[in-house]
Amino acid sequence: MASEARPSIVFLHGIGGRASGWAPIQQACVDAGYPSLAWDMPGYGDSPSIDPYTFDGLADALAALMDAHSVQQAVLVGHSLGGMVALQMWARHPERVAGLVLAASSPAFGHGSGDFQQSFIAQRLAPIEAGQSMADVAEGLVPTMVAPGFDGPGLMHAKACMSSVTPAAYKAALSALVQFEQRAALPTITVPTLCIAGEHDRTAAPAVVQRMAEKIPNAQYLCLSGVGHLLTFEQPDSFTAALLPFLRSIS
Repeated sequence: MASEARPSIVFLHGIGGRASGWAPIQQACVDAGYPSLAWDMPGYGDSPSIDPYTFDGLADALAALMDAHSVQQAVLVGHSLGGMVALQMWARHPERVAGLVLAASSPAFGHGSGDFQQSFIAQRLAPIEAGQSMADVAEGLVPTMVAPGFDGPGLMHAKACMSSVTPAAYKAALSALVQFEQRAALPTITVPTLCIAGEHDRTAAPAVVQRMAEKIPNAQYLCLSGVGHLLTFEQPDSFTAALLPFLRSIS
């Protein structure tokens, strides 16, 4: 099939990620003939922040990015918070979505109680408020989010991405994260959807991802073995091997 007939892809990173975190997966997709973008979320890299920093605002920023690159419709490939942005995009701008890949993500945040949310934010921001840098935060947090014993090159890549996030952007993204709720959108999804879990993920456990898939009409579910929450960093080749057949199925 000619490459121009293949859907565009937009890669959406997680709260500690960056566009560059997708590099090996994005390159494999380009090599397979799929045009793609990888965004730096608002406030990340050179992307201007938004105020208020909400999921509606993030979805609108994603639509604007697609407009700027003349991408009318795309398959959204989102990791963690990026998967939440993809779901918000479906809820807010469904005509722009050709397919969804929701990796290590969930349709709502945690327990949904104000106390739980505030406790989560306080716990994540405590190192910064104690004077640590984002590099310090990454050094402590990233190893807890991968599979036990993982020490591949993706570990340093993940740390580098998180280290580059500003404390202001990290705080804004955390504040948006704890407000996320799109469970009601799941049964409305009419585009091809692939939900990918990581075997050792303690942030978006496989059972959570599988339940999400079961509520989306005709969604596919896949659990990658030997990886944790940062599956795209840990095993980019395995992730690509799951992604490309899905993309071919909707080309």
